[in-house]
Amino acid sequence: MVTTTTKHQRSAGVLAAAGGLTAFASVMLVMCGVLDIFRGIMAVLDDEVFLTTRNYVFKFDLTTWGWIHLILGAVAVAVGIGLAMTATWARVTGILIATLLIIANFLSIPYYPFWSLTLIALYGFIIWGLCVVRPDSKY
Repeated sequence: MVTTTTKHQRSAGVLAAAGGLTAFASVMLVMCGVLDIFRGIMAVLDDEVFLTTRNYVFKFDLTTWGWIHLILGAVAVAVGIGLAMTATWARVTGILIATLLIIANFLSIPYYPFWSLTLIALYGFIIWGLCVVRPDSKY
């Protein structure tokens, strides 16, 4: 059976995909936000896990990086919960916070390289999941 859709109607498959991608982004944003919170706590407590790099252009005190990751991670968790509750503000805010966290993780690569690159990839998937769904679709 072939179903036709008009400009304002979406097929059940498209709506299911949109809901699935939004749920994916929501769960990933909460999970990655929690991981950034833990990373921030480790840096604020001056853990020995982090590397020290000389002559780094974007060198901040490790405590400063900790607070940056802690605050952005907490906002990411809140936005992820907003996405799960299908709040209209959450999609744009989710893209914005994931972008800021990609930048923060990029700038802190010398302190924790493998983990920074892993979170950059995960936040990239979050942005993809939030951008691929059309804004006019109900998710």
